[in-house]
Amino acid sequence: MFVSPVNRTPGQGRDDGPPADSTQAERGAEDAGRGGAGDRGGSGGRVAESLALLAERTRPVSSSQTRLLPVLPPLAGLFPDGGLRRGSTVVVDGAGGGTGEGGGDVSLALALLAAASSAGSWCALVGLVGLGAVAAHDLGIDLARLALVPHPGAAWAEVTATVIDGVDLVVLLPPFPPRPAMARRLVARVRERRSVLVVVPGRSGWPDGPDLRLEVGDLCWDGVGAGEGYLERRRMTVTATGRRSAARPRRRQLWLPSTTGAVIGADS
Repeated sequence: MFVSPVNRTPGQGRDDGPPADSTQAERGAEDAGRGGAGDRGGSGGRVAESLALLAERTRPVSSSQTRLLPVLPPLAGLFPDGGLRRGSTVVVDGAGGGTGEGGGDVSLALALLAAASSAGSWCALVGLVGLGAVAAHDLGIDLARLALVPHPGAAWAEVTATVIDGVDLVVLLPPFPPRPAMARRLVARVRERRSVLVVVPGRSGWPDGPDLRLEVGDLCWDGVGAGEGYLERRRMTVTATGRRSAARPRRRQLWLPSTTGAVIGADS
């Protein structure tokens, strides 16, 4: 795992490894964090240069001809095709419409990265601050195939668009409420690049109708007895609705996290 903006230039191969120079990656992340609406000339140029540099080294190994990206078996039943369809946008809504571990939306979005990263796809997190590396590893995420842009700044939509060019799967937590035009441009970019965008919008919502929406509900922690004990696992119900073949609602009950930190089905 490295903290850095990521980019992919058209025509580049998909099987390069992570940057050999971690210092360059860290500098790129610092530049991205400083990039803002009022600093488009200096730091904005450095952000673009950093993204372009890392683009050459972070292309996924999975073939662009593969129609689906895999998901963990407990999650497969939520998707009409059993996986994440390339070119699609998925919105994850937490219980109560909030963003954060209390709503379960971030955990579910991270769980969508596990199988794809383990299969060799490059993944990225944009706008997620304070990722727990141990928890991510327990979910099954290959940290060696994960890029982080925790502070994309005011130009977060531009940064996300460039990241989409560079990886197969992007999880986005918008730091500011997105405008409809921003959302439409990102959705179009995803379709063009045949990547997958997973959005965790929180209370601000996502102004463009997604291909698939995952809604978390019925959260319940298990493990605490009558005033004693420790929280061990969390049960949730996830409902999937969407367009076309995803129009029929699908529901799954999950332990997320389970006692091991992984995702386990709880339908039985």
